[in-house]
Amino acid sequence: MGKALRHIPVKLIIGLIFEKPSQFSAAERSLQKKFGKTDKETRDLDFTYTDYYEEEFGTDLKRKFISFKGLISLEKTYKLKLCTEKIERKFSKNNRRSVNIDPGYMSLSHLVMLTTKPGSHRIYLSAGIYADLELVYVRGAFRPFEWTYPDYRSKDYIDFFNSVRADYHAEVKCLLKEKAR
Repeated sequence: MGKALRHIPVKLIIGLIFEKPSQFSAAERSLQKKFGKTDKETRDLDFTYTDYYEEEFGTDLKRKFISFKGLISLEKTYKLKLCTEKIERKFSKNNRRSVNIDPGYMSLSHLVMLTTKPGSHRIYLSAGIYADLELVYVRGAFRPFEWTYPDYRSKDYIDFFNSVRADYHAEVKCLLKEKAR
């Protein structure tokens, strides 16, 4: 019989889609108030993979990922998405968002993003929130699945996630050493 073990805390990752840098900056400040300081971020990446957001946000969209200092527990990760939806509403005008905020987390073995959209590969968590497995870490790098969004397959995204994972791995090693004492 297996024995239930506590999980290793995970790394908070948030992706933002926006048109103007000021929209990103305002949302980032709100996210830092809620989740603490960031430790890594991408440059502004062109978001040209779909026109899904153009009607709501405009054209010439950018995507930026940020990771946060410290680690979080998995038990209530669905609340991350509920919180980021409130922040999106805070920056909305006339029921139109000015920024899209996609929270997720990284473990040593995978990257999971949180969504309100059901799907065959998404696992229901709670309160209308699903876990969407985007990438798996295999043979020294993150790898996509057949359902992984095209942008998450890009070199820029995967390079960022691999870089965050290297720092996260070092953080986990320290945490485990401390617990072993």
